Amino acid sequence: MPLTHWTRVGGAVACLIGLVTTTATYASPWIEPGDARARFALQKLADRGHFDRTVSTWPVMWSSVAKGINSSVTSDATATAGAMAYLNAEQQAQFSSGTRAEVTLAGSSEQPLVQGFGGTRQEEGQATLDLQWQGEYWALGLSPSVVANPTDDEEYRYDGSYLAATLGNWVFGAGAIDRWWGPGWQSSLILSINARPIPAVWLNRKRDIAPASSWLSWIGPWNVTLFAGQFQDERVIDDPKLIGMRVTFRPIQGLDVGLSRAIMFGGEGRPENGSALWNALTGRDNSQDGGENDPGNQLASIDIRYGFSVGNQSMGLYTQMMGEDEAGAFPARKSWLLGLDWTTGFLNTDQQWFLEYANTTADDLFGDAMPNVTYNHFNYNTGYRYHGRNFASTFEGDAEAISLGAFQFFDNGDNLSATISYAELNGDGVVRTVTPDPNVQYFIPANNQKVGILNLGYSTDFLRGRLELNLRGTDKKIELASGELDQWSAGASWRYRF
Repeated sequence: MPLTHWTRVGGAVACLIGLVTTTATYASPWIEPGDARARFALQKLADRGHFDRTVSTWPVMWSSVAKGINSSVTSDATATAGAMAYLNAEQQAQFSSGTRAEVTLAGSSEQPLVQGFGGTRQEEGQATLDLQWQGEYWALGLSPSVVANPTDDEEYRYDGSYLAATLGNWVFGAGAIDRWWGPGWQSSLILSINARPIPAVWLNRKRDIAPASSWLSWIGPWNVTLFAGQFQDERVIDDPKLIGMRVTFRPIQGLDVGLSRAIMFGGEGRPENGSALWNALTGRDNSQDGGENDPGNQLASIDIRYGFSVGNQSMGLYTQMMGEDEAGAFPARKSWLLGLDWTTGFLNTDQQWFLEYANTTADDLFGDAMPNVTYNHFNYNTGYRYHGRNFASTFEGDAEAISLGAFQFFDNGDNLSATISYAELNGDGVVRTVTPDPNVQYFIPANNQKVGILNLGYSTDFLRGRLELNLRGTDKKIELASGELDQWSAGASWRYRF
């Protein structure tokens, strides 16, 4: 990542720090996406009425968790003991002032195509030092990594680094952090942790407080997050910008609604002035005819999840719809995600289950299929991808997949996970995307393939740190636009906090 970029975004946030004059409150970092046990805990508490906040936008601010769990949880201890124990332990470790550090050593025989909310982008070898400092009003994280034989030809990285500050109920930040937008466990149609995070500046609410106004109170607890960043990889159009916007609200207990948008615009040879930005934001000239006036590559999504109690457990129904275009001010050329998740308590331990269906061929589920549209664009030919991986669906565009997943959370802190997917990849067998960098492995299926996929994971305490083991398998090799993947791969990581 160019040093000048970090200088610019760091300076912008440093200016904001001087504006902070509110009552002391920790500008805590957040619960990062990828922590499946934290998501299980928060989602179960929310579904049972003890945490009246949306849980479909990640990261989740620790300040919202610390002040959002209500006293009713004490009367529901049988159902929530495991969830509360994990959150309390992580809060004590993470939500405090001062300095924290951890080192992670990881490696994998091969980076997989498919990975869900609890997955990691493991390279052949990677060493990361994570340093965090947290004060009353601001926080700093530095996360340098060195990678052996990287799939994107970047040996040195700073993913996970950030500078953040609070101003009232707002958090301002700059850096490269992972995000997950939507209720899906296996995939998100608009933004997931499938690709590396893009360097950006951002703004989000610290706590999901409901409006005080009587005529807006129906919205319930709400949140908004905005970010603006610039692509750093080699592309057909270099240096385009990416703007992301998401609003979530909870009008009734258990019902989470999310509205998201992603806009790619500007870059080498493309207009970047105020008029071009305004046209992109308002959706003007949003077409598929290749016109020169098209302001950029735009996506928008709507997601809904309704969660509720079932005895001592919880269950949720969810859907996400994403459009690659707009018609009548609404998303058009749609992809769909449908899912069901639930918890169980077998053998006095906690389990999280999900069953999820995704279809990323435009208009295939409810209309006439339009292949080679989703996550592609006639001007931005590298598409909605970063360093070879899709920003959103792990299955890529023109895919149909169904996944069954389960997480087992043991009382001693050990975790076990298993996901089985059956997918048809690249339905029409055509790769429209241009792959300009020969040194990057593009995780784009090369032709029509029907494949069964198995992911297994296990984590436990080991040598005073945390050891995670992963095994991935497919019933046949997956052919990609830049090579093929073996049928079996394995990975491991060890994290030590000090």
